[in-house]
Amino acid sequence: MKYTELAMLLKNAAEQGTANAIKEEQPVPDRLTKADAYRLYGRSNVDRWLREGLISKQPTDTSQIFFDRSELEAVAASSNRITYLPVADR
Repeated sequence: MKYTELAMLLKNAAEQGTANAIKEEQPVPDRLTKADAYRLYGRSNVDRWLREGLISKQPTDTSQIFFDRSELEAVAASSNRITYLPVADR
């Protein structure tokens, strides 16, 4: 067996193993419940982001409140420092 053939076999095996592992794992949901958002980002942060209009609730048919995961991640990643300053310093 040539070196290139062995390399291709190992590459294909690694790709197939990765694909199987991803398929077996539960995918990351696009929406988070309010409880999950509180757990991940902190209750005070989520409530403040809602008050300031930085995030919005997703419409649902149930009484449960959902948030868009990408929206939460974007707000959490930004510094959002202006809201930490006293009103006189803004």
